[in-house]
Parts: sequence; structure tokens; C-alpha cells
Amino acid sequence: MKNQIFTYIDSQRDALLDLQRKLVAIPALGPDNDGPGEKAKADFLMEYMREIGLENITELSAPDERAEAGYRPNIAAIIPGANPDRTLWIIGHTDIVPPGDESLWDGDPYTLRVEDDLMYGRGVEDDHAGIVPSLILAKAILETGATPDVNLGIMLVADEETGSRYGLGYIAEHHADIFGKDDLIVVPDMGAPDSTQIEVAEKSSMWVKVSVIGKQCHASTPLEGVNSLIAASDFITRVHELYDMFPDNDDLFEPSVSTFEPTKKDANVPNINTIPGKDVFYIDARILPHYDLDDVMGAIKDMGADIEMEHGVRCEYDILQGEQAAPATSENAFVVKKLAEAVKAVYGVEARPVGVGGGTVAAFLRRAGLDAVVWSTQESNAHQPNERARVSHQLGDAKVYAEMLFSE
Repeated sequence: MKNQIFTYIDSQRDALLDLQRKLVAIPALGPDNDGPGEKAKADFLMEYMREIGLENITELSAPDERAEAGYRPNIAAIIPGANPDRTLWIIGHTDIVPPGDESLWDGDPYTLRVEDDLMYGRGVEDDHAGIVPSLILAKAILETGATPDVNLGIMLVADEETGSRYGLGYIAEHHADIFGKDDLIVVPDMGAPDSTQIEVAEKSSMWVKVSVIGKQCHASTPLEGVNSLIAASDFITRVHELYDMFPDNDDLFEPSVSTFEPTKKDANVPNINTIPGKDVFYIDARILPHYDLDDVMGAIKDMGADIEMEHGVRCEYDILQGEQAAPATSENAFVVKKLAEAVKAVYGVEARPVGVGGGTVAAFLRRAGLDAVVWSTQESNAHQPNERARVSHQLGDAKVYAEMLFSE
């Protein structure tokens, strides 16, 4: 039966491209990205699932009056297996990020472009790589009449790109009973081109807005003011001292250390001949899980106290995002073992558990005590111009999930 499923998947290149083409043409931007929400895309996907024969479809939508529909759509669909007590969940997200500067694209971001094995378009990988393989697999199962060893669960969630409050976070809070303690959960929202990375752990993350406040004056009379740009620049150059304050290594992660990087800086005065009275910059910190975020924030404030004393300014802090890392999925968890075996069978490579610096929606499930992994085969160019993905990767990933379903 598995060979029949594999043969069917191999025949689905044109169907995959047609599905990608239709998905790319439906921009699903959430309200935080100045969009209407994901409803149009979710409606299309529910209709597609019904057309291929999926019957057990549940809507778990989250109220959000900012969205045109008044809610953010979340969808769960099940194909029953021989063992009804265990489900392989594949969780993708429907929302995308904006295309950015469209002059950097070689074509319309919302029109699929295909060159041999490569597909180009916004969302084609992030996160159609989490949606399309699962639907191709579902189509294969339903067309061949196969019964998997366990249930296949397909979950399509909203709001992943802007915090997941209305997506998987909402489901974990309000519909946690949809998951069973023995379920296998795969979130295809990151991966490597060689299929070898199974993400089981995340660093803590913190985004800090630092406002350095001096006194504005005319540039010809600097003694009448306090130059916030000089103080902010000094502060920025000291941020890397945090590497020495929190120096531990963990080889599960790449890079293996905590990272502390100044990133964005807001504009200050619009003209050359004014000394700025306020400068604002931002720090992106990705911190090994055993460090406490409060300790990191304390170190930043201590640094700021020195800046205040030396430059006669005042420093203010806003934590725009602060997320202590969720408990890791054990490297020996059944889902890790099962996925690694399937990757070996399909791609012929040894997949290994890894940790990542960026947060994923798997954290919501791990906090609920569920073993979840993040895996797929990707070009790893999310959010970039000319976002691309490979047809062969998405067909291959469908086979990996089939291997997990039909080899218990």
C-alpha cells in the first residue's frame, strides 16, 4: 500500500503546481501586516479539501474584530486510521508576510513562476511547504483508498507571522483537547535543503526598544543641549558586552551561544543643524534557554545606567517581545525517532535533532506538554524577495509523512 501511495505522489507534479499557483494568488496578510486576514485563503483550502474527499473538517476560528471577517480562520481535518487513538498532525500556517520592495522581485510576487524544479512566489515556501505536501498526501490516501496505520491530521492555522495569538496559540488555549498525548506532531515551518534538521528546542527571545533622551538644541550651540546620538552610539557599541556576561555554549544550537545584536534604529532629527534630543534603537537577543530573561534585561539596564551617568541622558526601555523558551522536545521522543526513520527511508540521509534561535509555533504545544518537532525540506529563504521552493522537496516531504503513516 505504501508503494502505491508513493507512486501516486510521484504523479502529482502538475497538481502540486496548480495548487501552489492558486494559493500564491491569494495574499493572506493579517491585520498586523495591514491585511484583511486569512479568510479568503482558508475558504479556498476548505473547498479544496472537500473536493478531494476530506469530510471530517472542523473550524476553530479565533474572534478578531480587526479582520474583515471578524475572525481568524483555523482549520483541522482528519483522515481516520487503523489506530484511532493516535494522530500524525501536520500543522501549516495560511498567513504570509508582505512581499516588501517589489522592485527586488523578478516578477509579480503573487503570480507563481516555475523554472524546472523551482517555484517562485510569496508564500511558496513559507508556509505552503507546510500546507501543500499534507494535502497531496491526503489526496493520495483518499484516491487510493488506503487506510493509514494512524490518523492523518491536517491543521491550517492563522497568525503565525505575527505572534499566533489568533492561530495555534488560540487553539492550544481553547481547543487543547484536539491533541492526544500520544500524537505525533510535525510543524513544517523551517528546515534545511538536505532534510537533516529536526528542530526540538528554541532559544528564549527578547526584543528591546531603547530610548536615549537628552536635550535638543541648535548644532552651533552644543553646550546648550545633550546630544542623544552620541550617548545612543556609545550604548550600541557596548551591547556586545552581553556576549561575555552570558557566555555559555550548547551544541544543540547553531550558533551555540546566546546572541545579542543591535538592529533597527529610528530616525531622529530631520535636519543636519539640530542636535537630537532623542535617539531610539533596538536589540534582538536570542538567549540559551537556561538563562533568565530578567537577568538579561537587568544587565542591559545596568549598561544604560552607566550611559546615563557618563552622558547626562535618560534611558527608557520597552520590551516589545519577551519569550522564555518552552521546554524542549526530548531528543529521544517517539516523534523524533519516527521522523528520522522516515527521512532516512525517503531521502537516504541521517536527520538529527537541533535547536534554533528563532521562535516557532511548536512552543505552544511544548508548553502544553506535547512532543512537537519542526521539520521540512526547504531552501530556507523565507521573507526574502523571489521566495522559492522546490517541487521535488514538497513531493518528497509528502512521502516522508506517508512513511510515518504506513510503517508503524
